[in-house]
Amino acid sequence: MLISSRRSTSAAALIGPVLIGLVAIGLTACGGTTKDSTAASQSAAAPASAAAPASANPNAPIKEGLKIAFLPKQINNPYETIVDKAGIEAAAEYKGEAKEVGPSDASASSQVSYINTLTQQRQDAILIAANDANAVCGPLQQARSKGIKVVAYDSDASKDCRDLFINQASSEEVGRSQVKMLSELIGGKGEFAILSATANATNQNTWIEFMKDELTKPEYKDMKLVKVAYGDDDDQKSFQETQGLLQAYPDLKGIIAPTTVGISAAARYISGSKYKGKVVVTGLGTPNQMREFVKNGTVEKFALWNPKDLGYLAGYAAAALVSGQITGAEGEKFTAGRLGEYTIGKDGEVILGPPFTFDSSNVDEFDF
Repeated sequence: MLISSRRSTSAAALIGPVLIGLVAIGLTACGGTTKDSTAASQSAAAPASAAAPASANPNAPIKEGLKIAFLPKQINNPYETIVDKAGIEAAAEYKGEAKEVGPSDASASSQVSYINTLTQQRQDAILIAANDANAVCGPLQQARSKGIKVVAYDSDASKDCRDLFINQASSEEVGRSQVKMLSELIGGKGEFAILSATANATNQNTWIEFMKDELTKPEYKDMKLVKVAYGDDDDQKSFQETQGLLQAYPDLKGIIAPTTVGISAAARYISGSKYKGKVVVTGLGTPNQMREFVKNGTVEKFALWNPKDLGYLAGYAAAALVSGQITGAEGEKFTAGRLGEYTIGKDGEVILGPPFTFDSSNVDEFDF
């Protein structure tokens, strides 16, 4: 979570409060209006294979009045609320119309009905953070057959079912950095567990595979991964899974939660328990979620990228696709508003930038 991108822009956005705040995504509603008949006919004029230009025209202007929809994993996830809101703001910059719709749970098939509805509404582009890479594939292919562009963000869909994937950071970099961070915090020794989101989440599983690979290096010979638990990106379930891990593994030294819901739930449980100061919690979280736990000593450090920039980048990538500036081919370039130029990498992947580490020295500098 590989391709090249203008990483310096994202990294710079994370360096100070005067720059764009980092994190999140979000859905505000499940409903939406149907496109007017004129816009609908333009979106559905040709199947995806015909709608895509034979070659990209980087000088093509972004079309006005584009209709795009963000479909996150679930609408009550604070991280995804921030991401989607930023994407909607990006659409406003190029005089498009964007909305957020989606399910209240992150199950494998929960997004299917929303994809079908958005296809019927003739959106110009559907942007999806997939709960299951394969479960959404058929409906997304149907959307593409109607000339609708599909951009995956945060959590990828199968490559054959979308035009682009906007990745928050290199999957390898995220996964390996999580193990390195935990190792520093527990002195390179001890048992630890991973508290993930859903069992089918593409991004989570990819990061975890790189974590496991990192653990094969000699410097981690005294660390042992005892369990991968799933909180389903549900706060209460993640809280309960944390409790269960600590009861099942009394020698546990740390928990990595590569999900904003999971890390805050784990930190909340440990902060009020006998394990505070004894069991390390780290992972991926937002400053506003984690500030309390950093200040009370439960969490020493954690990481994230700029979720606000992630949604903004996805919004511009969708506009570039629909407008013919890019086709999704490797090596093509497009400009994403204030973020500058990005390059499409292998398999249509665009990387926002590297993860950023938060701790007591900088967590108060950010508000997101």
